[in-house]
Amino acid sequence: QIQLVESGGGLVQAGGSLRLSCAASGRAFSFYTMGWFRQASGKEREFVTDIAWTGDRTSYADSVKGRFTISRDNAKNTVSLQMNSLKPEDTGVYFCGGSFRGRAYAVWGQGTQVTVSS
Repeated sequence: QIQLVESGGGLVQAGGSLRLSCAASGRAFSFYTMGWFRQASGKEREFVTDIAWTGDRTSYADSVKGRFTISRDNAKNTVSLQMNSLKPEDTGVYFCGGSFRGRAYAVWGQGTQVTVSS
């Protein structure tokens, strides 16, 4: 099983950009679908985007389409989230998650805070 550590969160003004990174340790990273989820204060965790283990298939929540881009580097065991045109409603704790061979997400990082000011 892999372990995940996120980095790159912070405070940014609306319209700005941030890049989140998730570093995985352990074997079999390339067999995991990797996703980003977020949780705003007082709300449930929600799906943001994911990328297949091959890197050739991605999906996005409607709220972030055209603004966020997920990518992965299996050689470096990393997955990244480029966030552009950020909005205050993007504020929350962002979690990196791993799904082994299409199973339920069972591996999570500790989360990184993203705050977008208006």
